Amino acid sequence: MIRARRGFVTAVRRLPSGVLEADVACEEKTSVAICYPELTGAVEPGDSVILNTTAIELRLGTGGYHFVIWVEGREYFGEVHAPGHTMKARYTPFQVRCLAAEEEGSPYHEALREFTSIRGVPVVACELHSMLAPVVAGIKEVAGDKVRVAYVMTDGGALPLSFSRLVSDLRDRALIDTIITCGHAFGGNFEAINLYSALCVAKACADADVIVVSMGPGQAGTGTKYGFSGIEQGQAINAAHSLGGTAIMVPRISFSDHRRRHLGVSHHTMTVLEKVVLTRCIIVLPEISSDRWNLLKAQLNTENLAEHHVIVTETGLPALKRLQSDGIDVTTMGRTVQEDLEFFLAPGAAGVFAGKLALKMKGCV
Repeated sequence: MIRARRGFVTAVRRLPSGVLEADVACEEKTSVAICYPELTGAVEPGDSVILNTTAIELRLGTGGYHFVIWVEGREYFGEVHAPGHTMKARYTPFQVRCLAAEEEGSPYHEALREFTSIRGVPVVACELHSMLAPVVAGIKEVAGDKVRVAYVMTDGGALPLSFSRLVSDLRDRALIDTIITCGHAFGGNFEAINLYSALCVAKACADADVIVVSMGPGQAGTGTKYGFSGIEQGQAINAAHSLGGTAIMVPRISFSDHRRRHLGVSHHTMTVLEKVVLTRCIIVLPEISSDRWNLLKAQLNTENLAEHHVIVTETGLPALKRLQSDGIDVTTMGRTVQEDLEFFLAPGAAGVFAGKLALKMKGCV
């Protein structure tokens, strides 16, 4: 059930991603609300707005904002004559009209109609949005402009791409070359119907040398074996294999998370490998202290996972140095790189590995 309240806009800030952040007077206090101009049109101080206040009233950490639903007195939502014939967030009051790369009205339709293989392109599958930055930093730090990086944003987290400040920073610093939003996610350089077609778009339309798959900001977890949104990581690995790509998994690793189920290799990673992944993939472990590395290897040896997959070790430090030099701050569950070093070294190492592999495939080394 949506909880809605009326508010009055007192101040507006445009973020680099294009999202508007508004101060709104609501229920006798001032709160922050997110406005997507492409959905509701822009807001200005003095506007009376209807807000979705559900997340704040539930005291959620993820998605803890009000969202503008409607600007009172306005006749239309957003852009009236948007292109395309594909709906995302279908059959909801906020379904969004998009031009999917695959649809017949798209200039890419013919290129995708018979497309079947991404021809060995490395596909780095992440569980969390916070893994994206070190992955792409690692790729670009070792490969530079010699490789093109495509980010496929799934609909496991936020649906509007513009909600992610991190992606805006990564794009501004040329760590990401192209963005494909798939499923019900929207707002990328290309729109795709599903994950499989998004991988095809990344190669056929964006000429990607490396593809990184990750949900947008936000996730759902329940402490149960299968009840977490990051389980889609295994589906990304399966899709990469089905389309002829080289599947690379970023393991979720932490020695700072207080929850025992996430100590070392997270139970999320173990579930994905044991129950979701249907093919052989490459698991990249970061170079860390020998005692901690041995714990990770021991965890992966359960259920004969080490026999079913290729486990490699790579340094993740170049990725973290690149993020620091580019001034990109990233956190996971509120923890910084310094507070949860191994978590960030793992995707950094996967990015470095994928970047080196892409260079080799292009004959650059």
